[in-house]
Amino acid sequence: MRVGIGVDIHKLVEDRKLILGGVQIPYEKGLDGDSDADALTHAIIDALLGGIGKGDIGATFGVGTPQVMGISSLTLLEKVYQIIEEQHFIINNIDATIIAQEPKLAPYLDQMKKNIARAVNIEEEEVNIKATTAKGLGIIGESEAIASFAVASVVKIRYESKD
Repeated sequence: MRVGIGVDIHKLVEDRKLILGGVQIPYEKGLDGDSDADALTHAIIDALLGGIGKGDIGATFGVGTPQVMGISSLTLLEKVYQIIEEQHFIINNIDATIIAQEPKLAPYLDQMKKNIARAVNIEEEEVNIKATTAKGLGIIGESEAIASFAVASVVKIRYESKD
């Protein structure tokens, strides 16, 4: 078994949709970034890539490249799942935490979990997503940013040689 860790943070800005775990959340601000800036999915991508020893989201997809501009982060996650399969790994589980002062995320966590599980072809029970606040501290506590942390465990599938 191998484990990867992912961390992502994005600034909250006007005139952007707030998307976390592929769920559009009603809020007056959204996350700034090249793609849909889904900090939860980005942290999960980094954890999965780390688990298989393939770098991070920027190394895999590029930063500021035309192919990532405005793309759904769930689409990027599906591409990471293809890489995982090509490298002969399976995903054991994903555990992630979103840190946001506001909005309240509890009503959206189940849909986020479903979206993530579907994108990487695992059972919902193998995905855990939590949300907490920053207790008013720092840029997250002042509602200027949202961060996410994720851990993913993967296993290399060993094939028997027929020779």
